Amino acid sequence: MTTITLVRHGLSTWNAEGRAQGHCDAPLHSTGRKQARCVAKRLVETPWNAFYSSDLPRAKETAEIIVKEFGQHTISEDARLREVDCGELIGLTLEERIERWGDNWRSLALGRESSEDAGNRGVEAIEMIRARHPGEQILVVSHGAVLRHTLQRLVEGLFLATPLGNTSLTTIHHDGHKWSCTLMDCTVHLNEPNEMR
Repeated sequence: MTTITLVRHGLSTWNAEGRAQGHCDAPLHSTGRKQARCVAKRLVETPWNAFYSSDLPRAKETAEIIVKEFGQHTISEDARLREVDCGELIGLTLEERIERWGDNWRSLALGRESSEDAGNRGVEAIEMIRARHPGEQILVVSHGAVLRHTLQRLVEGLFLATPLGNTSLTTIHHDGHKWSCTLMDCTVHLNEPNEMR
């Protein structure tokens, strides 16, 4: 059985401002760094075999904070784990989108990557990791939308109605035939007393 735990990056500066990020280089917010330290403490007892991350700074820094708790570890970067490219929406708040394109802005293409394309590249990355690490336990740090589209293609019958939380954990397993999910969008590590101070 191959086990992959997926982590959404910590809160970024643009998450905090409500701005669309896509492939931009928005760094982690100070709260996001605290979130990453919290999830690291939760994960430190698990015997991980390998670590992967999106190549975007907010995911990379989250991964680096996590592996720092474990000592010296290599993080493999994969651009297929990047967030969905949001095209002309990059850097804009909801109010700015409405001001620019009106209430129906969601119906416009605006150079955005489709959920199908984003999900397919995410599946490609996860399947490559599974093939490279059969029977092992792997940690992957990525982004909310691309993880959502990827999971819905990997796990039969899975539907995610709400966005994944920052530093949430989702664990999937492959038994040699299909994927299953045993933990979804879990952020209990952020609720521990004094952890987020």
